[in-house]
Amino acid sequence: MENDHPFDPLIDLDGMWTVEVAERYLPIPGLPLVKYECWDGKLFMAPYEAARNSYGAIELAAALRQGAREAGHYIYGTVNLTMGALDRWIQPDLTVLDSPQSGTWAAAEHCVMPVEFISPTSRRRDQINKPAACAQVGIEWFMTVELDAARDLAVVELRRLVDGQYQLVTRAMSGQRFQMAEPFAADFDPADLLAR
Repeated sequence: MENDHPFDPLIDLDGMWTVEVAERYLPIPGLPLVKYECWDGKLFMAPYEAARNSYGAIELAAALRQGAREAGHYIYGTVNLTMGALDRWIQPDLTVLDSPQSGTWAAAEHCVMPVEFISPTSRRRDQINKPAACAQVGIEWFMTVELDAARDLAVVELRRLVDGQYQLVTRAMSGQRFQMAEPFAADFDPADLLAR
């Protein structure tokens, strides 16, 4: 008996995604450009967020660049960050790595700090699931950024892994100085991340 439906990777590979499968089938033709992340073989897709987050990510990378370089780290845009297993990866908005990387995948052991711009469409994953995944593989630092242009508000938070949980180290909002000494030095006003 012939199969009545054409192959659909989103249906037919549900629960079976790995980096090898992703290299073969992603991006999925006909779908808009999205972020693809995976946990235990389950694929999660999220649209790229509004221009505000893209602009903020570029400005944040510029604000972090000098300190990261002086500490011997490298700032990347979105990378495929594998989380210790072939069927687990996330795509942080910015990723600070301890060495230059090439290719499609970067291993979590090279990650100094992922940076997530909190998005309305993926708030739970950005604030709960991704930090939990990063804590599980021992990534020491995690940064979040939330931008609200309508209220002229930017909030940046830096957390450090302590006993398996991320603890807040520093937080600043528009008009304040965000200052950090580790994992490298940085000092900026979160308002600089807003397009004005």
